[in-house]
Amino acid sequence: MKFYTHTLLLKRIAVLISFCIVSLILWNTYTFFQKFKQEERLKIELFATAQKELSNNPDLNTNVDLPLQIIKNSGDIPMILVNEFGEVEYTNLDSIKGQNEAYVEAQLQKMKLQNKPVEVSFQGRNKKYIYYRDSDLLDKLTYYPLALILILILFLSVIYLFYSSNKAAETNKLWTGMAKETAHQIGTPLSSLLGWIAILKIEKIEDSYITEIEKDVYRLSTIANRFSKIGSMPELRPENINTITKQAFDYLEARSSKQISFSFSEEREKPLVNLNKELFGWVIENLIKNAIDAMQREGTLHIQIESILKKIKITVSDTGKGMHKSQFKQIFKLGFTTKKRGWGLGLSLSKRIIEDYHKGKLFVQKSEIGLGTTFEILLDKV
Repeated sequence: MKFYTHTLLLKRIAVLISFCIVSLILWNTYTFFQKFKQEERLKIELFATAQKELSNNPDLNTNVDLPLQIIKNSGDIPMILVNEFGEVEYTNLDSIKGQNEAYVEAQLQKMKLQNKPVEVSFQGRNKKYIYYRDSDLLDKLTYYPLALILILILFLSVIYLFYSSNKAAETNKLWTGMAKETAHQIGTPLSSLLGWIAILKIEKIEDSYITEIEKDVYRLSTIANRFSKIGSMPELRPENINTITKQAFDYLEARSSKQISFSFSEEREKPLVNLNKELFGWVIENLIKNAIDAMQREGTLHIQIESILKKIKITVSDTGKGMHKSQFKQIFKLGFTTKKRGWGLGLSLSKRIIEDYHKGKLFVQKSEIGLGTTFEILLDKV
């Protein structure tokens, strides 16, 4: 509990520090941007002063080196000079595009929106207005905070995915450990039950009773074997797909409501598929139980096995409540369930057994609300 609390505290501190860093970067960038903008405004005002100085000193003997130097060093700020007659002159604009009046007019409108013009008058007459826009460097600086934020988000996303994957791995280890421990715990009463069955046979109890008990003991043994295989790659052997599927089908048919009509169609050629029979039988049972729940213990359930080229197709169809197409993939997600009771593990585990262990495919072939659902399994032949 302390470890969890410390981890949560560290995450909150990391988020707070990240927020402070982003805020500091944004504030410094904003301050720098405003200062740079003021400096560009100052350059334009100096440029205007130099223009005025040149115009007010027509004497050729007057030293005009300073105004000329100021105009020369006005930088790369795009500007347009507009006199009182509407005539324009531009500086630091694209010379080719500048031949197009529409381009110059568009730039002028952009400058009017960005900055207040600087007025230049010559002895109170012949007024000119200098319009300017932010330099290309200043424009690029506006995207700098956004780039920093995106980099930070990417960095935090990587950290989040790293912690999430570690947490998922720990959860998987926990479930695997619980499954193996469950298998181990079941083993002790199983051994005891086998001993009691031997005693019952000696006591000459009716054979039919002993047979049923043996079936349930075998069932418990199968369940224990299934749990023991979770978390490790199971051994696959060539098995008759008809036989393995029919065993799971028969077991649940005998223990299900008589109001459900069961039917089974198998492939005549008895194809062999590399299977782990305990785990594959678990998948078939999960699909059958899911179908029974969907039909609310009344309807028709059909399993069909077909051979298609190098594949074996097993379909499990029911006449249950069906589902929307949007749920076709969701139902295989861990924890997703449409039942009032349940953990949403069966179909998720079944998909993992078929696709990860048997290298096959398990998906919803079709489903309609009120008409039923068909699941399909595809496996490679031996």
